[in-house]
Amino acid sequence: MAESPSPSSPPIFSAGQPQQQDKGDPLIPPRRYVWTDSGGYGYGPLDLAGVPSATDIPVFDFAQLQFDQNLHTLRRALTSWGCFQVVNHGIEVSLLEKLRNLSREFFHLPTNEKQKCARSSDGYEGYGSDPVLFENQSVDWNNRLYLLVLPQDDRKLKYWPENPKSFRDTLIEYTNRVRRVQDELLKAMAKSLGLQDDCFVKQFGERPTIYARFNYYRPCAWPDKVLGLKPHADGSGITVLLQDEDLEGLQVLKDDRWLQVQTLPHALLVNVGDQIEIMSNGIFKSPVHRAITNSDKERNTLVMFCSPDPTQEIEPVEELVSESQPRLFKKVRGYDRIFFQHYQQGKRPLDAVRI
Repeated sequence: MAESPSPSSPPIFSAGQPQQQDKGDPLIPPRRYVWTDSGGYGYGPLDLAGVPSATDIPVFDFAQLQFDQNLHTLRRALTSWGCFQVVNHGIEVSLLEKLRNLSREFFHLPTNEKQKCARSSDGYEGYGSDPVLFENQSVDWNNRLYLLVLPQDDRKLKYWPENPKSFRDTLIEYTNRVRRVQDELLKAMAKSLGLQDDCFVKQFGERPTIYARFNYYRPCAWPDKVLGLKPHADGSGITVLLQDEDLEGLQVLKDDRWLQVQTLPHALLVNVGDQIEIMSNGIFKSPVHRAITNSDKERNTLVMFCSPDPTQEIEPVEELVSESQPRLFKKVRGYDRIFFQHYQQGKRPLDAVRI
């Protein structure tokens, strides 16, 4: 029997490290989930009134992206927005729909079934919620399944669900398709800056990583006080997001104003992560974004974080450094370790590697 989502029940903190829940008035949200910005995140109070739609986020036809006129628009999009939507990307609608259905099936399984792939108390991979690392850390209203999907020989299959039965094969198929999309996007991004089209691909190395994060946003009785994901920019190279097909919930910060990202049928939302901002010497911007909650509907998304080989040293591309545009970032290896520590403290991880 599937679990019945309850608007007044917060999600699991983690399977490996349970936390004490607040008790008291059921009309008051658990204290750790209430967004107050008390952790020093720097984005102010949670004000959701009248958030406008981000109607200007560019939409690209993937098959046309390499043409010169589109490369100029791509550069402008990644300099101003840091993100874009892509259609005609070659991934069948049937595969996208199957992934969404499998995600829903998994998160609706009984808790004891999901706990078979629960994350450990000292790790990130697996089912549960993000670790609570710091005393004042804001906790997200979100259950997730977080898996390393590439390189293949580094997969920890003990965290991969065997139920639903087709989950593993479908995720592997989607991973391979996203990897091809990633490589073409990296080439187009480089060409848009007048660089050799393989310069970002080379920095990704021989063993680039992709992590999949299935997000389940349970209905929440306090959508004006609680966030599904706190404000952050991604620590990836690029991020490929499959949004919920019906319900919007992603918001992006642009010019100090939050904007609601529209859901396009069968499109993929692509955004620059911190590591491409480093490689582009700050020309491309890794956008700050957040996920909101909904009072009566669940929402499911799938994020693919595409990053360089963590043993590979990355740095600004030499051709993008000059007297007028000095080097902004140090050389860095294993940026993901820097990212998680700073992100959960509400700090911008990029600041740790700025010159």
